[in-house]
Amino acid sequence: MEMEIEEQGETGKNVMCQLTDPEGNHLGPPMYLPQNAAPKELQQIVNKLLNNEEKLPYAFYISDQELVVQLGTYLQKNKVSVEKVLPIVYQPQAVFRIRPINRCSSTIAGHTEAVLSVAFSPDGRQLASGSGDTTVRLWDLNTQTPMYTCTGHKNWVLCIAWSPDGKHLVSGSKAGELQCWDPQTGKPSGNPLIGHKKWITGISWEPVHLRAPCRRFVSSSKDGDARIWDVSLRKCVICLNGHTLAVTCVKWGGDGVIYTGSQDCTIKVWETSQGKLIRELKGHGHWVNSLALSTEYVLRTGAFDHTGKQYTSPEEMKEVALERYKKMKGNAPERLVSGSDDFTMFLWEPADSKHPKTRMTGHQQLVNHVYFSPDGQWVASASFDKSVKLWNGTTGKFVAAFRGHVGPVYQISWSADSRLLLSGSKDSTLKVNCRNYYLPFMVLMGLSYG
Repeated sequence: MEMEIEEQGETGKNVMCQLTDPEGNHLGPPMYLPQNAAPKELQQIVNKLLNNEEKLPYAFYISDQELVVQLGTYLQKNKVSVEKVLPIVYQPQAVFRIRPINRCSSTIAGHTEAVLSVAFSPDGRQLASGSGDTTVRLWDLNTQTPMYTCTGHKNWVLCIAWSPDGKHLVSGSKAGELQCWDPQTGKPSGNPLIGHKKWITGISWEPVHLRAPCRRFVSSSKDGDARIWDVSLRKCVICLNGHTLAVTCVKWGGDGVIYTGSQDCTIKVWETSQGKLIRELKGHGHWVNSLALSTEYVLRTGAFDHTGKQYTSPEEMKEVALERYKKMKGNAPERLVSGSDDFTMFLWEPADSKHPKTRMTGHQQLVNHVYFSPDGQWVASASFDKSVKLWNGTTGKFVAAFRGHVGPVYQISWSADSRLLLSGSKDSTLKVNCRNYYLPFMVLMGLSYG
């Protein structure tokens, strides 16, 4: 095989390439590859060199740009010299693909006012929705029918969040109260949790790989505080106060710390045993609107994956969740992205530094929402400038802009396989974008903003 490669290399129709993983480790020595090699052929080579029994999917990148054509076509288009070794980074992809999106498969009616929040259960079997009609509804996704209507809130339900083990659902309202529900019965697990003085802006659970079964979650509020609650004790166990204005978003990281973003332009990092402030991340010139973690998908889903496997014990669930988290994180630190009213975003590695790794600019109006792809390789941002932008999740480098909305973009969400990106806008449409093609290929009409 080596002799054949060398002989082909002398023809000038091949290019010397070095395959490396995302962390820079070489996959064998440099080799000559034919210029008509496309991602399909590169996948075969990588699977063979890695001795993969199951043929796994990979994406390939040259200078942070994904290779979607033949090598020769890419080299000619980008005028890349073939006199030097060409580094090609191979990135593992999800082994599954979501079903193509080409129509509305179901309309689930029931709420009598605007739906303000929705969340899938970690195992993907249920959907929870919170509404301006003050109710939380649980839906069976297999039959696409309502299971329970949960009543008890006195005002709009603004936030909902499942525990990563799927045992609890918590909702937060405009009245500042939180309610924990049993997803199996739709009944409240005790009285509402009272403590916040203004409405709830965010809820995040302690990762299951840190504690199983899940007991603690953190809430943020317009009142400027974040509070850690214990659902077993039915009370607030720690109050995180220090922000001078409203806390707009909160995330419980995989390393066990809590991140809070605020209208006081700062991001604070807290330890969770006593609630002490560890670090303050400064740099934004206006409100911090949104935070996203590179490990957010595996933190939310815990031990559950596309196989649908169920677990009989908390210990087994914790072990599997920890394995998934370590695999997702790799050798790099957990990354954080913040989006702000100052039109910019920052990429942070809070465990290593209080200074941002990269400042991400390009939006012409405030950044309303930021979100890491499930594989942690991409960051998407939604802005009032009517655009969605795509960024490299490791370097913060700008990749592409998705244009097509005619109104401010409020929210974005990734498909579980990191291949599709959904955006929702004031223009009453959802647009589905493919990561590799920088135009929306599906517009879902008929949606209204409540």
